[in-house]
Amino acid sequence: MVSALIERELSAAAFPIREGVFVAVVGPSGAGKDTVIGYARALFAEESRLEFVRRVITRPSDAASEEHDTLADAAFAEAEADGAFAISWEAHGLRYGIPAEVDSSVANGRVAVANVSRAIIPKLRERYANLAVVEITASPEILAERLAMRGRESRGEVLARLSRSANVALSGPGVTSIDNGGPREAAGERFAEVLRKAMAFSDISGMI
Repeated sequence: MVSALIERELSAAAFPIREGVFVAVVGPSGAGKDTVIGYARALFAEESRLEFVRRVITRPSDAASEEHDTLADAAFAEAEADGAFAISWEAHGLRYGIPAEVDSSVANGRVAVANVSRAIIPKLRERYANLAVVEITASPEILAERLAMRGRESRGEVLARLSRSANVALSGPGVTSIDNGGPREAAGERFAEVLRKAMAFSDISGMI
C-alpha cells in the first residue's frame, strides 16, 4: 500500500512534461485533419525533431482512413490498464489511445503531433507544459459533403455528428484555427508554420 502511494506521488511529480511540445490537432469529422497532417508529414519527412504519432484505435484499418494500429475492445482495455497509453478516450463508439512512448519523446525535446479529441484538451494541458492546439475547420456544407462521401454513416448520423461539433468551443492559450475549406496546400502550409514555431520553441526550451 505504501509503495503504491509513493509510486503515484513520483508519477504525479513528473507532470507536466516539459522540454518538447505536444501539438494536438482537433476539429470536427470531415474537416480534413488527416489530410493536413499528411501534408506536413510529407513536407517534414527528413525532420527528426518531429514525431507524427500513430494512434491505436478499436477500428480495423482501411485505405479510406488514417494509418493506425488496431486493437479489439478487450485488448485495448487490457493495454490501457497496463499503462500502454499516455492518454486515451472514447468517441463515436470507438476507443483511441496515444502510445505512452510519446511522453519520452516530448521529455527529450521533440515535437509530437497527434489527432485527438477536443474533449481531452484539459487532460493534455495537465500532462504537457507546452501544448499547442490546432483546430482544423471547414464550413458545415463542406463537412456534410465530405462525411457523406465516406459512406460510413446515414444522413441522420451525419447531421447528429455535425450538431455535436457545432456545440463544442475551444478556449485557452495556444489555440490556432485553420480553415481547410479550400486547397489542402493552403491549410497545409499554415499548419507547417505552426510546427516550425513549435520546433523553434522546443530548441530554445532545451537550452534553458
